[in-house]
Amino acid sequence: MTLREMIQNSKRIVFFGGAGVSTESGIPDFRSKDGLYRQHYAYDPEVILSADFFRSNQEEFFRFYRDKMLPLSAKPNAAHRKLAEMEEKGILSSVVTQNIDGLHQAAGSKKVFELHGSIHRNYCMKCGKFYPAKYIAESKGVPKCECGGTIKPDVVLYGEPLNDSVVRGAIDEIKRADMLIIAGTSLSVYPAAGFINYFRGNYTVLINRDETPLDESCDLCLHEKVGEVFEGLMF
Repeated sequence: MTLREMIQNSKRIVFFGGAGVSTESGIPDFRSKDGLYRQHYAYDPEVILSADFFRSNQEEFFRFYRDKMLPLSAKPNAAHRKLAEMEEKGILSSVVTQNIDGLHQAAGSKKVFELHGSIHRNYCMKCGKFYPAKYIAESKGVPKCECGGTIKPDVVLYGEPLNDSVVRGAIDEIKRADMLIIAGTSLSVYPAAGFINYFRGNYTVLINRDETPLDESCDLCLHEKVGEVFEGLMF
């Protein structure tokens, strides 16, 4: 059965996506051969993006964060646009994403569960005032609020818990789905990768450029670019 046929036979579809969904928008992923974690910095990127490092070395954290984590010029690609179209037509129930780039919303998706937060939400750790991503990008050193507090991106760093309400919403969507499309993820980042274990529906589809631990157990596995697969879908 083809992807299109599975979609046509389903009533409640959930999309679960990772970094590979945004690579066609020019945003590097993390663990592939060209990924962020294969590049060389004074500190390992996984160390820099940790809660402990943020507390102990904010200057270096924000230097890396501005350089590699703020792709403000990136635009939605074919996958983001098609998913938004599917939601608008009532084909797709929701998007559960590990990405923090906000491209699903930029494409028009409304029901998006951002497991790891968003670069577009930034809050003063002292007074709670909100700041847009552009403010962080244009600031120097450690970004400060007018009250003097440090502004922290609302992204989940290593060592921090996921947002409870987002987790509950995402798991509920996956539990109620009759089709789960998993795309652009190595399924190696937990606890997010474990969410797919809540799926009890009819079809599991995996779209990822590289092999994953789930390849053999899916109803359909496509080792292709996510955007190219979705661009070819017609409804």
